[in-house]
Amino acid sequence: MYQEFQKHLQAELQNIKDAGLYKSERVIVTPQSSGIRVEADGKEVEVVNFCANNYLGLADNK
Repeated sequence: MYQEFQKHLQAELQNIKDAGLYKSERVIVTPQSSGIRVEADGKEVEVVNFCANNYLGLADNK
């Protein structure tokens, strides 16, 4: 029974990917600050970090 449900879930996940609605997680590769570098799909990209308490960078300001 579980194997059939697992096949169903895998098919649904593939449908989501095919529709372009799948979001891959990005790994933060630098210390958190207002600007960070993340790795996604084998590429590093610099982005603004709005999801941390220090998104303005004020914690680094003496």
